[in-house]
Amino acid sequence: MAITEQTKLKRDDIIELRITDQAEKDQCFGRLENGMGVMVGGMLAVGDLVSARIKKVRQRYIEALVVEVLEPSPDRTDPLCSYFGICGGCKLMHIRYEAQLLYKEKKVRDALEHIGDFVAPPVASALAAAAPFHYRNKIEFSFSNMRYLLPEELSQEKLLRPKDVALGFHTPGNFEKVLDIDYCFLAKQSMNRVLVLTREFVLANALTLYSAKAHTGYLRNLVVRFSEDREEVMVNLVTSWYDEDIMQRYRMHLESGMEGVKMTVLNNVTQRLNSVATGDEEFTLSGVGYITERLGGLDFRISANSFFQTNSSQAEVLYKCILDVAGLSEKDTVYDLYCGTGTITLYLAKHCRQIVGLEVVESSINDARSNAVLNGINNAAFYKVDLKDFHALLGSLECYDTPGVLITDPPRAGMQPKALATMIRLRPRRIVYVSCNPASLARDGKEICAHGYTLLSVQPVDMFPHTSHIESVACFERIALC
Repeated sequence: MAITEQTKLKRDDIIELRITDQAEKDQCFGRLENGMGVMVGGMLAVGDLVSARIKKVRQRYIEALVVEVLEPSPDRTDPLCSYFGICGGCKLMHIRYEAQLLYKEKKVRDALEHIGDFVAPPVASALAAAAPFHYRNKIEFSFSNMRYLLPEELSQEKLLRPKDVALGFHTPGNFEKVLDIDYCFLAKQSMNRVLVLTREFVLANALTLYSAKAHTGYLRNLVVRFSEDREEVMVNLVTSWYDEDIMQRYRMHLESGMEGVKMTVLNNVTQRLNSVATGDEEFTLSGVGYITERLGGLDFRISANSFFQTNSSQAEVLYKCILDVAGLSEKDTVYDLYCGTGTITLYLAKHCRQIVGLEVVESSINDARSNAVLNGINNAAFYKVDLKDFHALLGSLECYDTPGVLITDPPRAGMQPKALATMIRLRPRRIVYVSCNPASLARDGKEICAHGYTLLSVQPVDMFPHTSHIESVACFERIALC
């Protein structure tokens, strides 16, 4: 319906509508009685009847902000976290977990249909996480000298916390200010304990915090990892320079507050003008400098800056899905692109003749090679390569047979076009595409199918309950005549 039929609607008008679908960026969708579509901002659920204030009247739809939930959806539930709606991490905590799974399945299906032009894509029901809370094995907290003030603090004459000390998460769209938090319901209990102890140490020692605007200050990030199998904790404090005295006192403070917990403490140092929680130098203050996790009967050493699936128990579910659809035989050569620390590579190794893992991050490749040795696996090889230059590496891979099966697990943006083109030219009989972004899967999947493949199956796996993210395992098979 064109806006010419909506001449009476204008900015700041209040409208009522029923929410019928979830959308991106904290928005939901509904329609007015006359059929006009409305994008409504706010933490809403499908089925909510809401009043909303119009922000913009566009040619074919309206943008609005929720004012009040007039009639709550049956899918609603009370969020556990007091920071919900401000933090920006758990965007779905107000929705029943069963309804979250349906929404995520629909998100994958919609992307394949509307972006990838797939007709009736074979999307299975999303696999639920056994533990929807406290599931993350890695959390990155940020320091800032500008604390984000909570709504109730704006009218207070005296604040209970200093305005220039914050340790927590950046609020959405704000690179300077950090929401100072005491507890995260996605983090392990030991991670929350490290958070509290670190804040105590910072305040007691009056340490300077990083300013993202001025690029000054000592403390940048606190990264905590946890091994479910070994119950080990890794604490990595990211700073602008190395101060041995402060670091040793920090280590002792942690150890006194975490008595009986197996722990390794590191200090990554960087002077880069960004907020990436990695360092150019690394100092091991205690322990061995890594933790060990066990997945699928294999041990994996994880260093501070290496990629590893952030939900250990669901990672095993994900990897089993990959194995189930790959259709491996003992004669197969397999390529694993974006292999990280080699978890998928090594998980599949015993099911094929040989497997090659490719990754750009050097520390991840080093970990992958160490993990192969650690597990006595001798039919897996790992190469450091920028997948943008994947075609240039093929000469180095001449000693390996052409892959019968190819696994790819790219970042959110999807595969780099040259890497995608090279992968298709290799003509494996099956491509297993592991995706953390349905839109990227749809775009790359459309290109794969345009070059002689068909989409056999898509299995969503919920790795990140209460967030809008969903992992998927898609299997493409080469058409026999191509």
